[in-house]
Amino acid sequence: MRPVAARVPRDDGEPEGEVLRADEQLVVQLVPMRRRHLRAVLRIEAQVYPRPWSLSLFMSELALRATRAYYVARVRGGVVGYCGLMLSGDDGHVTTIAVDPVWHRHGVGTRLLLNIARVAANKGARNLTLEVRVSNKPAQALYYRFGFHPAGIRKNYYVETNEDALVMWAKDIDTDAYERRLAGIESTLSGSTIFDEPRS
Repeated sequence: MRPVAARVPRDDGEPEGEVLRADEQLVVQLVPMRRRHLRAVLRIEAQVYPRPWSLSLFMSELALRATRAYYVARVRGGVVGYCGLMLSGDDGHVTTIAVDPVWHRHGVGTRLLLNIARVAANKGARNLTLEVRVSNKPAQALYYRFGFHPAGIRKNYYVETNEDALVMWAKDIDTDAYERRLAGIESTLSGSTIFDEPRS
């Protein structure tokens, strides 16, 4: 579905007042995406994707509650990233993941992917898949940490550049071994993560 790609911070730096102070601990709150979040989501979407999703597309995705799960990451009350999941049988498909460029390298994307992998397993998925640009080695490195492995190429998947997508799969995400992998990744994160709903 949505091409998935982690992004490299901009060369022009981060806007003043947006990043963490030296004495401040990062606190990321993960909450289900709601309509009220979409203005901020669309702002990030326009910054990081050459062909951003529209408001109506996000609205239609949020309406499919039985087969979709979308979350936003919030810091200091503001949306700094988001991630989506589509469920189909035993498989979960990461439909989108994006982080405000100002908040790159703070573990926001890692937290979003940790959450969506657990949500997928809790909803009965056994496998997780996504697409990533073949040139996006940093994103691929992140996905390898999560147990994703290449499974094929989708030619010219990114129509705006005619770039191919690497299809990646993580298998057996419903096992104790995979949860141990996630716990290991989570243990490397600084700061804290708050969930506004119970996780099973």
